[in-house]
Amino acid sequence: MSSKKVADSFTTFTEIVMPNDTNPMHNLMGGNLLKWMDIACGICGGKHANKIVVTAAVDNVSFSRPIKIGDIVTITAQVTRAFNTSMEIFVEVFKENFRSSEKVKCNEAFLTFVALDDDGRPVTIPELIPETEDENRRFISALRRRELRLVLAGRMKPEEAKELKEIFLQ
Repeated sequence: MSSKKVADSFTTFTEIVMPNDTNPMHNLMGGNLLKWMDIACGICGGKHANKIVVTAAVDNVSFSRPIKIGDIVTITAQVTRAFNTSMEIFVEVFKENFRSSEKVKCNEAFLTFVALDDDGRPVTIPELIPETEDENRRFISALRRRELRLVLAGRMKPEEAKELKEIFLQ
């Protein structure tokens, strides 16, 4: 199986917040933001795998800043690590006000996607080659996040989570 650089799968997704995207406070509804994040990560993962990908997990998403009607939302996504058939994708959300041109980070999260073949079965994906210091840091810590996801989902016993144990034994 081939490998790819992080930059080869990087995706940017942009939307403007319209009235039908908002709640009664004129803030972007959280579900709409999650949908946009999922789309950006799906495009990113699909580019990496050259396959259709589906969402397997969404880590904690906190809504740290409201995004108002009329704001421009820019979402960036990049694969942090590829496993056998799944990959972790880091997503960041920024809002920008037309009038002030102020750009502010609002959210970030890690999502997990699985690549599928034409029959809907998981398929092996290319390895990932981190190049920058940030990419390498996320690549290394992705294994711990993966183990935590698997333990919390009941798909791995805590005593089998070697990387998580290392945190507590250091």
